[in-house]
Amino acid sequence: MSERMLVIDDDASVLISCEAIFKGHGFEVDTTQSPAEGLEMSTQNSYGVILCDWKMPGFDGLDVISELEVRAPDSAVVMFSGYPSVDRATEAMKRGAMDFLPKPFTPDEITDVVNKALGRKLKEEKKAFTRFETMWGSFPVPNMDDKGPQTIAETVATTVGVAKANSPWVSLFVLGVLAGAYIGFGGLFSASVTFDLSPILGVGMKKLIAGAAFSLGLMLVVIAGAELFTGNSLMVSSVMIGEVTWQRVLAKWCVVYLANFVGSLILAFLFYSSGLWKAGGGLLGETAVRVAHAKVHLGWWEAFSRAVGCNWLVCLAVWMALASRQVIGKVFAIFFPITAFVAIGFEHCVANMYFIPTGIFLNQWAGIAPAGYDMETLTWTAFFIHNLIPVTLGNTIGGVVFVGLGYWGAYLRPAKD
Repeated sequence: MSERMLVIDDDASVLISCEAIFKGHGFEVDTTQSPAEGLEMSTQNSYGVILCDWKMPGFDGLDVISELEVRAPDSAVVMFSGYPSVDRATEAMKRGAMDFLPKPFTPDEITDVVNKALGRKLKEEKKAFTRFETMWGSFPVPNMDDKGPQTIAETVATTVGVAKANSPWVSLFVLGVLAGAYIGFGGLFSASVTFDLSPILGVGMKKLIAGAAFSLGLMLVVIAGAELFTGNSLMVSSVMIGEVTWQRVLAKWCVVYLANFVGSLILAFLFYSSGLWKAGGGLLGETAVRVAHAKVHLGWWEAFSRAVGCNWLVCLAVWMALASRQVIGKVFAIFFPITAFVAIGFEHCVANMYFIPTGIFLNQWAGIAPAGYDMETLTWTAFFIHNLIPVTLGNTIGGVVFVGLGYWGAYLRPAKD
């Protein structure tokens, strides 16, 4: 018996193309240009796969996806669109879609996506039920637990990493700018509540509170939605299973990295312009300059080593946030690893894109020069060579090797015969 397929798209040419492609692969294909009719057809018939357009007159594809999850829970749903974005693609997958594909697409591309979606649906069905034992026997019930490590590994490799790698450049850049600012907000919040704490609570408690406050940054990135270079290290698992290429991932990393830098500089400039650095008789501003000075005077190997540990924890925070099905769970998943990396004293390249330029702005434009510090060494050249380069390399190693490749090796690496 052939597999049945439903295609919902207001573009008649797409319907004709999909019908021709998949009839040649043995599918029985139904098509409609009406989302309302498509939903009704999904209720009356059993479809192995449903292809749904993103934007249709009077309907949002995401709403159709959500409705299909209720009406046709056994169907593998694929969304395609001529106007894709990371957030919407990710949201579609959260609502039940198995994959998405940007338009225009080739026959091979859509065939490959449909086959993968059907395979993922089959895997989900196998994992979606546990056995509930009663005196009359056992029967399957839905598993409502948070995701386990292996499920997270599969989600990162087959869904999250693929969505990021195939996302439009403009969307990535905008979300990257937001992420740079969000991490800057975490740094600013952290500095604002701890700059005068050491004499009162001691260094240890100051670092603990600083870490707790800084966790705001990654919470904004993960929950509000943004693209962070360090967290995107996890995309390596999508490369390892053959879903995307190294060339595409490296290109997207570069875009996000540049965008993070832009967002960080925007917030650093706003902080300088606001005059908030004058708090505590100017102590907040002086502390910001001291922090920047200390960071550019780290040894190259010190900066690199601290960066490895940093992104190991940051990527674990992102990893654990993916395990939770509720926002409050994501908050706690992020809070502890991020608090730890700040309290320990590790180095984060995007955070430093905010901290060090802030110190440079305050020194060069506001004339803040703490006594006993050689301010001639706090320069953009020192920032790039002595901090940003080694920290970026260390962050990349920490995320790629110890989390991305680590969990790929544990759960996704093909078994040897």
